[in-house]
Amino acid sequence: MVLNLKFSVAGLLTGIIAAALFAISFQGLRAQDAFFEHPPISYGSTEVNDPVARLISRIESGEIQLEYESSKTGYLRSLLAALDIPLSSQTLVFSKTSMQVHKISPQRPRAIYFNDDVYVGYVQGRGMIELGATDPQQGAIFYGLAQQPPTDQSVSPEIMRDRGQCIVCHASSRTQNVPGYLIRSVYPNRSGHPQFNQGSFNIDHKSPFDQRWGGWYVTGTHGAMQHLGNQTFDGDGPVDLQLGANQESLDDLPFRLVLGEKYPSAHSDIVALMVLEHQVQMHNAITFANFETRLAVHQNQTMNQILEREQDYVSESTERRIVAACERVIEYLFFCDEFELTDPVIGSSSFASEFTAAGPFDSQRRSLREFDLQKRIFRYPLSYLIYSESFDQLPDQVRLPIIARINQILSGQDTSEKFQHLNSEIRSAIRDILHETKPEILK
Repeated sequence: MVLNLKFSVAGLLTGIIAAALFAISFQGLRAQDAFFEHPPISYGSTEVNDPVARLISRIESGEIQLEYESSKTGYLRSLLAALDIPLSSQTLVFSKTSMQVHKISPQRPRAIYFNDDVYVGYVQGRGMIELGATDPQQGAIFYGLAQQPPTDQSVSPEIMRDRGQCIVCHASSRTQNVPGYLIRSVYPNRSGHPQFNQGSFNIDHKSPFDQRWGGWYVTGTHGAMQHLGNQTFDGDGPVDLQLGANQESLDDLPFRLVLGEKYPSAHSDIVALMVLEHQVQMHNAITFANFETRLAVHQNQTMNQILEREQDYVSESTERRIVAACERVIEYLFFCDEFELTDPVIGSSSFASEFTAAGPFDSQRRSLREFDLQKRIFRYPLSYLIYSESFDQLPDQVRLPIIARINQILSGQDTSEKFQHLNSEIRSAIRDILHETKPEILK
């Protein structure tokens, strides 16, 4: 990062006072969880260009039409196909922790489907299909599609952008204080209601295995490691995590699940869950870096005007904020503090093979999507979201320092403790993969 730091001795005291007053006002906006509704972010009023927004444009132009399957899943299959979301990504959550709580139970779980940029939530019946799509500049944008049978099959349904209801939960400390995503693990009772007096967990790739997936179905094997999935918690006695462990099929569970034609898949794949929980917080870290940098620059420019400083002056506080945002992204990109698996993980569906096949690959057929699943999620621990539009469109003030840090780490210049999981062979392999698949990252 090249920053032009110039201090005016005469204006130093004035600058400190003005900066303090601005900071108080700025933090007040944050305390109301509405700072992103103001310039320079203007979350709710800015036009977006995420995959769902682009799909809406294609529908309105007549280029594409969503089809309704009345006896099965309504618009779901057609919507997933239009957004290029694989059916194998299906995960099932039965805790009542979403907007449509009255439609969710252990017998009728909510299904989540995803690709690199879009998340789709589906409940049985004529409820709402919920969508979250990642806009490169504005972060998570939420939409809804009513599951009402069309009166005219030639008319596609309307996908509506949410105007505030979703971010009540999806813009908090659990989403890194930006409009974002989260995977929550709770202790549900037999009806699916979370028992918050027993605690809950916001989970990602760092989470201990035994804190994960409470209120979720989990199919696949994981050896002696245990998790909270596949069961309810109704008593005050000790929890036996073995009851939900190593379920290769949902048919073996004690719940009378209503699956059949109501869901496209019979799985809630453990590998898909592990990818999902990394991806949501990686998205949030990138969005945070975007917002924080734009806000810091905006604040810095305002103070330059107030104090009549040079336009390109960058304060120390602005630099610190951008550096901190940069490091947050770096730690998620490199899977720092990832939980170390003690037994192999094997999924139950085709998700792992389909995910890996998406590439890109280098000339040795290596990819950042290649799984390890023996000690960690991926063989080469640098997040595949480095290929995302959100990463590419980060403000230069933070994107360039992130790229510089990536090069420091991969070249071995930074061998600090948090990167000790990256031995020289792994660093070299990641450099080779990037050299052929995203050469602009390397210097």
